Amino acid sequence: MKDKIVMPLWTCCLFIVVMNTTMFNVSLPVIIRDLKITSDLGSWVISSYSIGYALSTVIYSRLSDRFPIRRLVTIGLLILGCSSLLGLFAHNFALLLTTRILQSAGAGVMAGLGLVIASRYIPIERRGAALALISSGSAMAFGLGPIVGGLISEYWGWNGLFAITVLVLLALPILLYFLPREAVNRETPFDLAGAMLTIINATTLLVAITQRSWIWLMVGVVSLGAHILYIRKANLPFVNPHVFRTPGFARLILIGFCVLVVNLGNLFLMPLVLADLYHRSALSIGLLIAPGALISAFCTRYVGRWIDRYGNMRFMLIGQSILAAVLLLFMLGLDQSALIITGGYVFFSPALSASMASLNNEASRILPKHQIGSGMGLLQLIQFFGGSVSVAVCGMLLHGVPGFSAEQAYPVVYGCLLFVCVVSLALTLWHSKAASYANRDITPASSAR
Repeated sequence: MKDKIVMPLWTCCLFIVVMNTTMFNVSLPVIIRDLKITSDLGSWVISSYSIGYALSTVIYSRLSDRFPIRRLVTIGLLILGCSSLLGLFAHNFALLLTTRILQSAGAGVMAGLGLVIASRYIPIERRGAALALISSGSAMAFGLGPIVGGLISEYWGWNGLFAITVLVLLALPILLYFLPREAVNRETPFDLAGAMLTIINATTLLVAITQRSWIWLMVGVVSLGAHILYIRKANLPFVNPHVFRTPGFARLILIGFCVLVVNLGNLFLMPLVLADLYHRSALSIGLLIAPGALISAFCTRYVGRWIDRYGNMRFMLIGQSILAAVLLLFMLGLDQSALIITGGYVFFSPALSASMASLNNEASRILPKHQIGSGMGLLQLIQFFGGSVSVAVCGMLLHGVPGFSAEQAYPVVYGCLLFVCVVSLALTLWHSKAASYANRDITPASSAR
């Protein structure tokens, strides 16, 4: 595989896929007004894509253990591109929601298989740079999405947002030409029942949180219990329990969950702070957030090389320490100036990219090769789930802190995100020490041989 061609093109496609979330965020008020729907109903334009994206990510990762990556990429990008064409003509809510669900079913192929490709076909000495490149694509999408969404909605209408995701069809023939050719692995069956249970688990729990429903929460807990019983009896379940026996993998899952809680929580709060406290427009908000995303993309080539040279743990610790420092700044200084957000995000975005690239690289390093598809897919599902939970909980806290208005509650919510970041940093220190002890035990044994 020519990774110098595949990985930059893959990053561009992932950039479009992730931006497909943030573009619609700024256009949601216009969609609600044009389609004459309620805000609660309109929120499903965003949440349906996020939920479907998270689930399809882990499904494509798991399917890669059995089916060739080229076939999965073809299916995913065709679903995404064709559903985006349909979205250009979505002038009622039912068709719009259907289009967004179909988009999410195809979009997960980019996030789900990007880490799998890097882990399988890029040597460990260059893998950090590839994973950093992928992380930068996501970071740029989060930062530039509001700008692109605001511009397109203002001049071409919100249906024009779907034209951006149609562009992935142009990349498909190039990817098919350069991606490695694989055979079907018939010895690894696909657990359809386990996949359906995973979808039910994630969907019911996310709906319970976003809708604040105890009934859905009980359904989610029951389905989760049924899934655990199923895993114990199944021979090759969709959620492979053996990945948890890999030393350190469970810690990495918890760290990834916490980092995505911090990231999406901050991305949810920054536009609200700029709008509520400083009365900035959607386009102005995007322009204030964009510098951090651009700097993150610029730093990618250097961060990736440094990860390959100096190791994953160093950059996991440095990245999360910077995240904690920025969250502390936001908690204490939001009322000083709108430029606090801009300046803080200039450090936050590159630190996030370094944290995620080193985390994913560490996971690919410790997982056995035959578990990479299931392990990396599960890691991403938990990460996206953490991000979805974060947005819902932050929204509830803004309007649920007793005695505080929404504007006064922002420092409190940022304090909660800071606490999560500190927990993640503590877990990273624990993982670093455990990995160091493991290496010490391995070295004498190797010397004795």
